[in-house]
Amino acid sequence: METSFAITGKGYVIVASDTTAARSIVKMKTDDDKIKAVSPHLLMSYSGEPGMHSVSYTAAASWIRRSLAQSLCSRKPYSVNLMLGGFDVTTDSPHLYWIDYLGTMTEVPFGGHGYGSYFALSLLDRCIDEVTKRLVVSPGKYKIKVVDKDGTREVKL
Repeated sequence: METSFAITGKGYVIVASDTTAARSIVKMKTDDDKIKAVSPHLLMSYSGEPGMHSVSYTAAASWIRRSLAQSLCSRKPYSVNLMLGGFDVTTDSPHLYWIDYLGTMTEVPFGGHGYGSYFALSLLDRCIDEVTKRLVVSPGKYKIKVVDKDGTREVKL
């Protein structure tokens, strides 16, 4: 029942992800950080199999997409969905990529993965409240991080 979503604004990307680590119907942890800072201006939220050095957002998105697509031909394909948000300091612009476990990638203004994204994408103005209220197995807590010209940082709700 993992949930992650992200949105771009003028000069920033906000990435949010639940903090529950679960296997089947068992909660293992409720404080898992599923948003990783890949570089000073690049955040990656993930769901699926829990797992780069500092790279640009386009290079990271392309490498991840290619790696996921190539893994489909292996005996142990990855089962990971990602939201990759970055800030390009040279053009002063935010970028957000939606990548699924099949290696499909597109740049989006907002996006989401997981069961909670069904509600969040239709109700972005109240997404965390709606996911908590409507999803049968509510994730509980969320981590929210921002990436902008000043780098990455966590935001408390």
